[in-house]
Amino acid sequence: MTNQPVIHLILASQSPRRQQLLRTAGWQFTVDPPDDSVEQAVDGSLPPEQFVAAAALAKATSIAARHEIGIVLAADTVADCDGEILGKPTDRADAARMLTTMSNRTHRVLTGVCLWDCQSEKHTSYVEQTTLKMDAFPSDQLDAYLDSQQWQGKAGAFGYQDGLDWIHIVEGLESNVVGLPVERLSNWLSDLMS
Repeated sequence: MTNQPVIHLILASQSPRRQQLLRTAGWQFTVDPPDDSVEQAVDGSLPPEQFVAAAALAKATSIAARHEIGIVLAADTVADCDGEILGKPTDRADAARMLTTMSNRTHRVLTGVCLWDCQSEKHTSYVEQTTLKMDAFPSDQLDAYLDSQQWQGKAGAFGYQDGLDWIHIVEGLESNVVGLPVERLSNWLSDLMS
């Protein structure tokens, strides 16, 4: 664990995975998640890169309005398979559809990140991409994963951090697939404060 600069960082997410990534990287932060309605108001017809950037900006904007100081860190992660945005599945059938769509194919995981300085209102946005390949899997393996409930609350209905041996990173950051490209955070904060 490394010591990061002392910044009043406000994580606009209740994701335990994002919180763990930040803690492991040595960041200190408070948590102030936005209402679900903020993300639901984002235009779902946008291309995937624009969608995650818009969702992260909307989350950051809503949280920054509640704070006079600090830097809001907001993120939104989706899987993208041939232009179809695969967010968090609504139920088991939706999870099965998403996983079947990506089976034996390459897809991308995109995370939009917005950093917002509450005092100056200066903000920056980024989109990080990781390319993955999902093996073909037999129906019994799919059913076993769906039965495990591990897909719940995860973009694309899977969690790379679950140790799934049928998902492989082709190019990009593992942390991005988990939900936050923490390796980029120091540089992004430097850009914001310069």
